[in-house]
Amino acid sequence: MTEPVTIGVSERVLDRAQQQGVGRPTELPPGAPDAVRVHPSDDVAVAVRPLAAGTRVDVPGASVTLAEDVPAGHKIALRDIAAGEAVVKYGMPIGAATAPIAAGAWIHSHNMATRLSGAETYEYHGATAPNASAGTIPTFDGYRRPDGRVGTRNEVWIINTVGCVNTAAERIAKLANERYAGEIDGVFSFSHPYGCSQLGDDLKNTQKVLAGLARHPNAGGVLVLGLGCENNQMASFLGVAEGVDRSRLRFFNSQDVVDELETGVELIGELVAEMKHDRREPVPVSELVIGHKCGGSDGFSGITANALLGRLADRLTAMGGGVILTEVPEMFGAEQVLLDRAASREVFDELVSMVNDFKEYFIRHGQPVYENPSPGNKAGGLTTLEEKSLGAIQKGGRATVTRILRYGERAAPGGLSLLEAPGNDGVSSTAMTASGATVLLFTTGRGTPLGFPVPTVKVSSNSPIAERKPHWIDFNAGRLLDGTATMDQLTDELLAFVIDVASGRVKANNEKHGYREIAIWKEGVTL
Repeated sequence: MTEPVTIGVSERVLDRAQQQGVGRPTELPPGAPDAVRVHPSDDVAVAVRPLAAGTRVDVPGASVTLAEDVPAGHKIALRDIAAGEAVVKYGMPIGAATAPIAAGAWIHSHNMATRLSGAETYEYHGATAPNASAGTIPTFDGYRRPDGRVGTRNEVWIINTVGCVNTAAERIAKLANERYAGEIDGVFSFSHPYGCSQLGDDLKNTQKVLAGLARHPNAGGVLVLGLGCENNQMASFLGVAEGVDRSRLRFFNSQDVVDELETGVELIGELVAEMKHDRREPVPVSELVIGHKCGGSDGFSGITANALLGRLADRLTAMGGGVILTEVPEMFGAEQVLLDRAASREVFDELVSMVNDFKEYFIRHGQPVYENPSPGNKAGGLTTLEEKSLGAIQKGGRATVTRILRYGERAAPGGLSLLEAPGNDGVSSTAMTASGATVLLFTTGRGTPLGFPVPTVKVSSNSPIAERKPHWIDFNAGRLLDGTATMDQLTDELLAFVIDVASGRVKANNEKHGYREIAIWKEGVTL
């Protein structure tokens, strides 16, 4: 007699998900293309939907018949490519063929590899970035702070000097939200494991990032919560946190009081008494500082969502607004594009130094420079770091690179800034927030619920993930693939949406569902 098969929890969940349509491609409108060619000189097209062998694919300048099945988001050879020859996408090499590739073949890890190595030398050609037209400059409703910066929220942020008080901070935030509900935008704590057992640059980096959060314009009030015996001593940290409005700052060490929860809630009450009189006022979007990030990318990210953010970056910087781009390892292989847009020789040299410093960081730890695309990236159609990087930098549009920021450094108003931070979603997004970004635009093809201290607007590269995860995704750039909207239309829509979010008229999904966290970059030893 055959024993009944017991389906495990994971299998039951998967079965239910499949019944609900998760994992099944959404039907695209009849007018949507089978594939797209990003740049006229590209050797590849990108499949918009799963395509079967024998399908005829027509794109501008090329027509091929598929020699094999090609998954959605993956590359199709538009010409015969010899072994060792460069493969071009976005008008730039994304790797080299490791075997002969026939026109109509699927291109991926089995027949293409990276061409990246270690640190490189670069030539300065002068700034070549075109100037975008500003047009009419709209306004948003923000909170003007004493230092002149403008916040998009009016919240109390609890900044822990050390991870030992994470739970205490969370409990203080919960109690304060219950007591002062409706008087401000909320009280939030941000857990992290650092502040003790750290030395040298690691401790300095922790202090710089936490100080950046303490002076953030979205924090109308700040409670710094310490333990008392940690390496990140309160006096030392407050010295690093220069520029914080001292009238909106409270601090104490938990070892110095009888009841840290009661003390914390009382001090937050003092802050709320000041903050509840704060009012939004109309300010031009030139006062915005937006962080552009990508995570869980797929083969469509560089074509839709990242390209859309690039158009928005061009428009915002032309209006005098600020945009921050980071994820330095995801500039590898695409850095010359950014170098050619450096505003000056000084900016060029600083960018070269930042890129090569990061490559040396990889080499110092015995890691290959090119080992970046994740399993999810590869499943979504990204093969090499060059391909991922060329797609990632689309978020910066064509704007002039005006300044280079080192980790923890505060962004100046206006222009496109490149910030030193790794590609890790948590670390890089926290770094942009600490540098002053008041809204984050986060593109994704695979999907992620991750959120940070500021509104984190998720922009999907494709419609299926937007439809399956409406509680994650705020804006669907996949409509570009569907043929239901143009780039100009979506740029207008996204700008209007960002203004609504910045004005507090709309909450991002991360705010609605409580996804707020930070991550700090660590390189050194732990004691």
